[in-house]
Amino acid sequence: MAFDLRQLRYFLAVAAEGSISAAAASIPVAQQSLSEQIRSLERQVGAPLFTRGPRGVRLTAVGEELQVQARSLVNQADRAFDHVQRVAGGERQTIRVGYLPSVGNYIVPPLVRAFADAHPELVLATEDHPIAALIDGLRDGRLDAGLTRPPLVDDVATEHVLTEPVAAVLPVGHRLAGADALDLADLAGEPWVLTPRSSWEPWHRKYDQDFAVAGFVPNVVQRGSSVQSLLALVAAGVGITRLPMSASTLRDTGVTFVPLRDEYADVVVAWIDDRPRPGVRQLIDVIRRTARESNLLSAG
Repeated sequence: MAFDLRQLRYFLAVAAEGSISAAAASIPVAQQSLSEQIRSLERQVGAPLFTRGPRGVRLTAVGEELQVQARSLVNQADRAFDHVQRVAGGERQTIRVGYLPSVGNYIVPPLVRAFADAHPELVLATEDHPIAALIDGLRDGRLDAGLTRPPLVDDVATEHVLTEPVAAVLPVGHRLAGADALDLADLAGEPWVLTPRSSWEPWHRKYDQDFAVAGFVPNVVQRGSSVQSLLALVAAGVGITRLPMSASTLRDTGVTFVPLRDEYADVVVAWIDDRPRPGVRQLIDVIRRTARESNLLSAG
């Protein structure tokens, strides 16, 4: 079934306003016509999208799900039309790429240079985001691709870029700071600083599994919102943490990185859908070639 974009726009207006009459005035369209379009959309879906009451309308559970999908479809359609207009006007196509700050310091500089050399007809616009905002940007069409740790969600396609070692991050002077390497189990009795579970639940479920295999539940004494904040907490002696080795480039005082045996972190390029948008395939090709021809972990 193919949705009518006009109906989806009408639906989103009603959902935003919580009122048929208010949505009709904001579009603008006749209230009766808007009501008919909503009823037609409900017939196509096969379920009510709103509950009606004396004070307006509220989304049903089905309506809430459609709202998420409709926003993505409408945003993609708007961006596609905007892209065609820009190309028709002679402007270069822009590829919007989000990246995690923890990977951007060593991947983004060489990637931007390599992409500009390989595709001068395209513009690569990069912006840093925490993981939740990056995935939201991919899902709603604001971003074409992302450079991230594997997001561990089913609706995001990924391709491997590189793998790097993971280390225990300890305060200078810690009793284990002089070790050549450690097992995660060696850190069972330590106070830990980690990111909030709400920052990205799929990652924290994976952390739970890792700690369980190591035989302990970490004593988390404080949460940090970013890699930089975790490093600062470790340097202050609040606790220890676990980070990819490349994070050592973000702080050179107060902390010691000790490799963890058999622990590695991947970096992937991510996008939505089986067929990447125009320009994203070129981006993936450049990333693949750059990773093959240079040591990205020491780049930037």
